[in-house]
Amino acid sequence: MKDCAQVIPYKVIQQADQVEKEIPKGVELIQAPKVWDDTKGKDITVAVLDTGCDIDHPDLADHIVGGKNFTDDDNGDPKMLEDYAGHGTHVAGTIAASKDDAGVTGVAPEASLLIVKVLNKNGSGQYDWIINGINYAIEQKVDIISMSLGGPNDNPKLHEAIKKAVSSNILVVCAAGNAGDGDDSTDEFGYPGGYNEVISVGAIDFERRSSEFTNSNNEVDLVTPGEKIQSTYLNGKYATLSGTSMAAPHVSGALALIKVLTNSYFERKLSEPELYAQLIKRTVPLGISPMLEGNGLLYLTAPDYLSKIFDKELKTSVMNAL
Repeated sequence: MKDCAQVIPYKVIQQADQVEKEIPKGVELIQAPKVWDDTKGKDITVAVLDTGCDIDHPDLADHIVGGKNFTDDDNGDPKMLEDYAGHGTHVAGTIAASKDDAGVTGVAPEASLLIVKVLNKNGSGQYDWIINGINYAIEQKVDIISMSLGGPNDNPKLHEAIKKAVSSNILVVCAAGNAGDGDDSTDEFGYPGGYNEVISVGAIDFERRSSEFTNSNNEVDLVTPGEKIQSTYLNGKYATLSGTSMAAPHVSGALALIKVLTNSYFERKLSEPELYAQLIKRTVPLGISPMLEGNGLLYLTAPDYLSKIFDKELKTSVMNAL
């Protein structure tokens, strides 16, 4: 296929028919459950631009509010959102799988999902499909666009579509890419993750070490877990996958939570740059390298944690002054 992008390469570690009710380790690590008493992302819509979705999956069915197929699958029928690869279903689950009595739980378990199929059963997508998908998401007035896809070449029309989304106050989250060599002195760029306007997400493991495959460059904004991530999969099942594709949806779900929290706190709707600042405020540096980790690990309770440290230090300094 000429002039195309693809799913960010990923590795399927394990598949399972059922899993015990649990909160995946990645969701735990970014501290999402500690925010759920305040919000679970209700009334926020995330557009998932990917390979489609298992729309009947018990952990996802109640969250899907619509969608459209822009690919050549199913003879190009725009109503057919079926996922034949599993990638899009896995991403959707990390964002918003239900918090119920079975299966897995996503970062924002009450957020809504708009399924925008821009990659076909082979995991490939013409740039026109992706651009049309972005424009469709803008028309649907989504809050967040999540894209775990990319290609090696800068595409000006794709870049313009992303700029249009951002100017429409939509947060655009992208996987940084899996072309990394473990050396932070060398740059690996993939697009759209390499565009300055997007929120580019790199990957770490559960020991908070940089993943060997994650791209390094000066456009990486932050990192989340991207290795051995358990989420929803095809035919109502579950799978454990690795890749920056699995890291990005942690941020997409987190932004759904942050948008509700900050809009409530400031009593107004924040702009895209303001929401980005609120996201970065919720990161902690890992001491790896800015080229690999950007601003650090997404940690949703960071403001509370840092304020406690500040209050303790302030109290100590006051006591010492007396």
